[in-house]
Amino acid sequence: MAAIETSAAAKPETARPNWLLRDLTGLAIILIVAVIGYFLFPNNLALLTRILGIALLVLSLDLVTGYCGVATLGHAALFGAGAYASGIAAVHFGITDPIAMVGVGAIGGAVAGLLSGIVILRGHGLAQLVLSIAVIHLFHEAANKASSYTGGSDGLAGISPDPVFGLFGFDLWGRTAYGFGVALLVIVFILLRFLVRSPFGMLCRGIREDPIRVSAMGASVQGTLIKMYVISGAVAGVGGALNAISTQVVGLDSLSFTTSAEALVMLVLGGTGSLYGALIGTVTFMWFEDVVSAANPFHWLTIVGALLIAVVLFAPKGLYGTAASLLDRYRGRS
Repeated sequence: MAAIETSAAAKPETARPNWLLRDLTGLAIILIVAVIGYFLFPNNLALLTRILGIALLVLSLDLVTGYCGVATLGHAALFGAGAYASGIAAVHFGITDPIAMVGVGAIGGAVAGLLSGIVILRGHGLAQLVLSIAVIHLFHEAANKASSYTGGSDGLAGISPDPVFGLFGFDLWGRTAYGFGVALLVIVFILLRFLVRSPFGMLCRGIREDPIRVSAMGASVQGTLIKMYVISGAVAGVGGALNAISTQVVGLDSLSFTTSAEALVMLVLGGTGSLYGALIGTVTFMWFEDVVSAANPFHWLTIVGALLIAVVLFAPKGLYGTAASLLDRYRGRS
């Protein structure tokens, strides 16, 4: 009898999923997909590298929107700040080592995250959306006016990154840039997985659910959100730096409202509050957009809009969130 009770007590422990094994499996899938993309589309690595950069932007947006519940339509300000910071460092200050450029981009994005977070977090709900739109327009106008450093409407050109570790030069086919981008995405993703599982990440989720109760417990809601905004800015800045390194030019489109809106659409498409959802939404949207626009240059926006409507209506938790819910339901029935 005691053996049966011991076995029954131990059964839930063995059935409980191992989060470390699950994360390792997820990373393995990301690397496998990256390798498959490299060999299947060797002539389209520029698009794949851009997808990696935008994926970092969407991951950063998920930190503040999915995990903290902050509504924003101005997150491209952090992405563009990182791109311009790394580009200016290379063109005007001679910092052309790609790893150093990524570091400068992360710092630029973090500073932009601090400034924009202080402004946006002063409001709530619709006021946050309005403030975020104002922030992205202010950043866009600042980059346009500071043409001596940013190149203005012509863009910042002349970015020539050195070979990675002095061995792998950036070629016209984009092979080095793609490999460099995959390495950055994997490193950032691993760090973010530890972040969202940490007590700080749990605190951010608590703020999303009930900020009044968290404040009553003695935690600083505003301070926590500012910290997450800075971290999010650093991640977006890494994505912007990757974009500057791979394209070797930075334009005002990196600070556009359209980029912010599309990033939010990608996040909703994949599923908020999940790093995997951010990746799936980015890849699905950008690849679908590229294929459809090439097949039907005149009506591709209609097709993309129909896809988004279908996802919102039939998969309200996003592609990843809905699939995970169905899988959990199936496991429960089993």
